[in-house]
Amino acid sequence: MNILIETITATDPTKRDRSFYELAKSLSAKELLKHLRELDDFRKATPSLYDKVRAILFLYAGFRFFLQEAPATPAVGKIPYAGFEDLLGRRFEHAISTFLAELDAHGPNAMLFSALADSYHQLSFQTLANQVRKSVRSTKGNQWMFRVGHQDEHPIRIHKALLHRPESSLFYPVLHEHTAVRMDLTHSGWSDIFFLGMDYPEGARVVNLSIDLGVFGRDKDIRPPLHAYVRVIAEPVLRLTSIDLNTTKDVTDLADLFNFGNDYLSLVKAGVIASGLIPPSFEGTGQSLPQLLARIVAPGMGIELVTKVNDIPKGSRFAVSTNLLGCIISLLMRATGQTKNLTGGLDENERRLVASRAILGEWIGGSGGGWQDSGGVWPGIKAIQGTFAQAGDPEFGISRGTLLPRHRVLSGEDIHPEMGERIRNSLVLLHGGMASNVGPILEMVSEKYLLRGEKEWAARQFTNQVFDNILGALKEGDVPKLAANTARNWEYPIKTIIPWASTFFTEEI
Repeated sequence: MNILIETITATDPTKRDRSFYELAKSLSAKELLKHLRELDDFRKATPSLYDKVRAILFLYAGFRFFLQEAPATPAVGKIPYAGFEDLLGRRFEHAISTFLAELDAHGPNAMLFSALADSYHQLSFQTLANQVRKSVRSTKGNQWMFRVGHQDEHPIRIHKALLHRPESSLFYPVLHEHTAVRMDLTHSGWSDIFFLGMDYPEGARVVNLSIDLGVFGRDKDIRPPLHAYVRVIAEPVLRLTSIDLNTTKDVTDLADLFNFGNDYLSLVKAGVIASGLIPPSFEGTGQSLPQLLARIVAPGMGIELVTKVNDIPKGSRFAVSTNLLGCIISLLMRATGQTKNLTGGLDENERRLVASRAILGEWIGGSGGGWQDSGGVWPGIKAIQGTFAQAGDPEFGISRGTLLPRHRVLSGEDIHPEMGERIRNSLVLLHGGMASNVGPILEMVSEKYLLRGEKEWAARQFTNQVFDNILGALKEGDVPKLAANTARNWEYPIKTIIPWASTFFTEEI
């Protein structure tokens, strides 16, 4: 049997977790090419998402790091222009077919192998994105947002309390939502990114704190840093305002709402859509926004949404974008009767629905992130762990785990009664001084997981021990033990999996 296919389909962990690099080194260039062609046929036929994506990453690594570099491969050659156009147009399957046909017709060269590697690499993440969207759409409570096709079918209405204008007031009442940001004590090697958590739920484990922020010596009141406000207005528009970005806009048609590149309000727009106020199924329908608002609110009326982030610098790594999405979504769900209570705490099912819609908003708005990023929606210190897919879950039969994890807020015997205060008195939060694009890092984490590099796989196993140690430190109230484990986690598994995770500034500190 093809050793690459055997590795992907094996149920025995000793075979399943073999390193692709070690397997490829044991094959000649001719044998590897034969195995890769068989693997391409396999990935097209397999119904398993995991098998498909891992096969695509094997194909990428085989062409990029072995066949392209093989001494027998001609260094110079031609790439079919039609395939290159398909690659630029994100038609990756077409590009791969064109490049493989060229390989059959004129033989190998390094340029062609490079083009194939890039096509497979991008196809793998396109496949993952499609599965995340499918899982979010299939989550209970979200399905209707992708099925409603006309304004007359739109089921939600503004809450009656927001339509009752107080006496002697020109304005309708304002509904306010505030949300904490999240900080993690360990993310177990970025284990919350969607595919990793869905394929390896037993290793998807995060300890996550919801925190309010203030500047030491300046702020007397430490408050939640993320705020959103909504009210009814007597104009048939959707008025979106970001105070921290100093921008406001009256959205008058659906085309503008679904255009995320024509202003700085893409995240606010994504929150409006993911909340179900204007569901994603309305994109491209050309329906009238004023008429839609007339159905949701009243004829001639509209909605004003204002967001505010309290002085958090960009690149803070506090998951501001996801938790602001959660804040907007919670607010608009309350305002349209999608929660039991207009004010007060959300119940567990409502929090899970907000988290799934925040993930949807991340994919709609293009800001990225994993499932732990919406942790600010839950209070306190929590252990978040991946769960295995069971009958009835949309992921059942597709992936080993589910899209959404299980959140367990630590209380009682699980945490020392003074631990929150001890962390607060021991922790110094210092901004790293630079924003970075986390997207390429998350892609590399997925690649390294699927290819099972020996050092990286050993480091990932070590993160499970760190997670247990940190839970133990929280239970014992032992701050030095907590600090020792977070430092060990940073120095060994994190830097082993991604050597570029640190910066010169961080190392100097």
